[in-house]
Amino acid sequence: MQTSLILKLIVTVIAVSQISSCAVVAVGGVTATATVLADRRSPGVQAIDKGIDWEASSALSKRFGDNAHINVTSFNQKVLLTGEVKDADIKGEAGSYVKAMKNVRSVFNELVIGPSSSYTSRANDSYLESKIKTQMIFTEKLPSNSMAIVAEGSSVYLLGILTQGEADLAKKIASNTNGVKDVYIYFDIISEAEKTRLEKEGKAEQSQPDSPPKFQ
Repeated sequence: MQTSLILKLIVTVIAVSQISSCAVVAVGGVTATATVLADRRSPGVQAIDKGIDWEASSALSKRFGDNAHINVTSFNQKVLLTGEVKDADIKGEAGSYVKAMKNVRSVFNELVIGPSSSYTSRANDSYLESKIKTQMIFTEKLPSNSMAIVAEGSSVYLLGILTQGEADLAKKIASNTNGVKDVYIYFDIISEAEKTRLEKEGKAEQSQPDSPPKFQ
């Protein structure tokens, strides 16, 4: 029974990947340019985010080993921690470590205290992320490349740089996706004027204020 479920999940993930690949092929060379322009972070901030992801993931894995399964997602220097840890001390220590890192603006510690998730559960999370990303990509006027989408169990976490209207639309899409129970958003909300400026300059200000951490 377990083997059958795993096989179904693998087939489903592959199918979604193929759909996404077809979408990329369909637009050809335009896609690469659109991807760069759609990200409202400056190239420097994108590089900082990648550095935070790598440094934090490596350090936390080395420090806690099998006592924790921690996913690190940095977007516009705001860091989301998801996954499972053995106890509250590890959760607190992980959050404090990342918060003290250079270039980190804020940390959202969503680590769950309990046993590490199974490979089947992680495969299902990847499938859920793929479903939501696909819907975002094909939604008009929604800058999908200015967002990060993370699924853990039946919960979905969204980070990004959006106007209030875009944020509402993104939350609606995620909330209406089959299999999603809760949606948590950590957006940097910008004005329409700022959106226009970013579209012209292709970058985002690093001094944007933090938005409220969660909306149900």
